Amino acid sequence: MIAPGDGKPMLEGLKVIDLTSVVFGPYCTQILADFGAEVVKIEGPTGDAYRPGAKPARTAGMGPGFIALNRGKKSLVLDLKDGADAAIMRDLLAEADIFVHNVREAAIERLGFGYEAVKALNPKIIYVHCVGFGSGGPYAGLQAYDDVIQAATGTASLLPRVDGDPRMRYLPSLIADKVAGLHAAYATLAAVTHRLRTGEGQHVEVPMFEAFASFMMKEHLDGKTFDPPNNDAGYARQVDPDRQPFPTKDGWISIVPYTLPQYTQVVALLGDPDLAGEERFQDIMGILHATKELYQRMAALTPAKTTAEWLEILRPHNIPCMPATDINDVIDDPHLRETGFFEHGEHPSEGPLFQMREPNSFSGWKPGPLGHAPLLGEHNDEFGKG
Repeated sequence: MIAPGDGKPMLEGLKVIDLTSVVFGPYCTQILADFGAEVVKIEGPTGDAYRPGAKPARTAGMGPGFIALNRGKKSLVLDLKDGADAAIMRDLLAEADIFVHNVREAAIERLGFGYEAVKALNPKIIYVHCVGFGSGGPYAGLQAYDDVIQAATGTASLLPRVDGDPRMRYLPSLIADKVAGLHAAYATLAAVTHRLRTGEGQHVEVPMFEAFASFMMKEHLDGKTFDPPNNDAGYARQVDPDRQPFPTKDGWISIVPYTLPQYTQVVALLGDPDLAGEERFQDIMGILHATKELYQRMAALTPAKTTAEWLEILRPHNIPCMPATDINDVIDDPHLRETGFFEHGEHPSEGPLFQMREPNSFSGWKPGPLGHAPLLGEHNDEFGKG
């Protein structure tokens, strides 16, 4: 392994065979590629199903979501039902450090790349299986997509608690896929650390259902934590219909009085010191019981000034606040621009584009320019696949 602090990518030297598609698995392997691992993306003849994107791309198969999740990887097209292609795959796995795939168990076994078969080729390999549901339960083997997991984890029941509309709805993000991808990345790196200590490879199963349930229920298990429960599930602060962005003269603002005394402080700063100074609010319990009233008063006061004016008033008092930004405008955020979060570069086939850099920073490594997402089969020749 590379010595720490030498300035080289921290995962340089690790070889990853990536047989994943769509979002969950590719997000995991994109993180590994960002940190310097060599990631070879194995695609079937028609490519990753996520390649096209929701809108027409400049080049067929190079949709924006695919570009975001597959930068820095090599693309090798293999039909694993073909004997010659399967032999190439076996050769790659024999030399790899990590194999990540999201093929269901029965199908990967039929192809000859189940864990025991791959372990026989390479005993030290870290074999990461991205699945929908853990193998120990009745849902094992079922297909899973983001919507399915949001539904199964109770996530689709949260918006009705906020706005009173009884229809269950998904959060408008591939949040379960992405959270599961992060779980897969840290599980992979934990297995790498284990191998450094013991010399042993292992099988790692990353179930999307369990990963996202863990993520969502950290706060939302709430009263169900206790046996017997002392309340329902659902963290009240997060499903409070009044805890939303507030309207301003020219837009919207997020104001978060986090400590109880900040509620009355904010109301006073927004222009109603008389309400904030009422005797009942001299007691913390009085503030606690009146948070709904105080939120509603904030919403009534904020339209009097612009978002920028409120920021100028609130920030000197250390009140957490930010403009509520339209998603179209995030790319122009001054902080993200100053930190270089959005990197402008040139893709060999797609031309100028923006990519998001790895958000963390390290004293022992400064990342170079981001790699580009590969065309389907772009690296076939490199692996002897004409």
